[in-house]
Amino acid sequence: MARPKTQNVPDLSALLTPKNPLMLAVERAVLRGQDSGYASAPIAEQIAARLAGVITLDLLKSGQRLLEKDISEVLHVSRAPVREALRILERDRLVEFQVRRGAIVTAPDESELRDIFRVRSVLYLTMLEQVANESPAELEALMSERLPRLVKAADESPDAYAVESFLLNFATVDLCRNRLLVDILQSISLRTLRYLRLSMVADPQSIRVSLKRWRALHKAIVGRDGETLLSLAAQRLDEARDAAVQAIAPVSPTRRAGKSQKQKTSAASLD
Repeated sequence: MARPKTQNVPDLSALLTPKNPLMLAVERAVLRGQDSGYASAPIAEQIAARLAGVITLDLLKSGQRLLEKDISEVLHVSRAPVREALRILERDRLVEFQVRRGAIVTAPDESELRDIFRVRSVLYLTMLEQVANESPAELEALMSERLPRLVKAADESPDAYAVESFLLNFATVDLCRNRLLVDILQSISLRTLRYLRLSMVADPQSIRVSLKRWRALHKAIVGRDGETLLSLAAQRLDEARDAAVQAIAPVSPTRRAGKSQKQKTSAASLD
C-alpha cells in the first residue's frame, strides 16, 4: 500500500537545477564570505546554501515543509547533514521548526524586516564611516570597479541587480577592519538579500532609484565628502526598507491590519 502523500511538501527538483548568479550570492552569504569556497565547505553548509538559494528565488514557497528524507533522497546524501543544514537555515530565519510539522519555510514578515533593517542601518553606517576614514582609496577603487556592473545589471533583470547590489555591499563590508562588525553584518546579509530581491521583483522601478543613490554615493566617495556619503547611505537604506515593506504587504498580517485601520480612519474623517 502506497504511503499517503504528506501535505504541503514542495517539488524538490529545483535543488538539482544549475546554479545561477543569485544562488552563488546566496551561497556566499550562507558561508559568511569564506574564501575557501563551496567545494571545500562541509556538506551540511553546501546543502544549506542550495536550499537557501531556492528559497530566496521563491522556488520553495512559504509554509511548505522540508522533510529530511525527501531532501536526502534528491541530493543522494544521508539525513544527518540535511538535519544540520536545516538548523543552519533556522539560524538565518529561512526555516522554522514547528511541533509535529518539522522544518517549515518561513514567510516574509514585516516586523522582522523592520527589525533587520533597523539593526542593519546602524551597523552599516558605522562600518561605512570607518571604511571611508581608514581606507578611502580602497573604497573608491571598489566603487569605481563595481558601479558599471550595477548599471549593466539594472538593464538586465531584478535578479541580476539584486546580485550585484548584494555583492557590492558584501565587498564594502569586507573592507572594514572591525571584524566583529563584519561578522554581524554578514550574518544578516542573507535575510536582507531575500527581502531586497522581493522588492525589486515587485517594483522594478525601485532599481532606478537605487542606482541613482549608488551613483551619488560614488560621487561623495570620490570627493571625500564623508557627511554627504553617510546621509546618502542612510537615505538609500531607508528607501530599500520601504520598498521591501511594500513588496511583502500582500502577505504581511501586520501590514494588512495597519492598512485596514488607516482605511477606517480615512472613512471616519470623510464622514
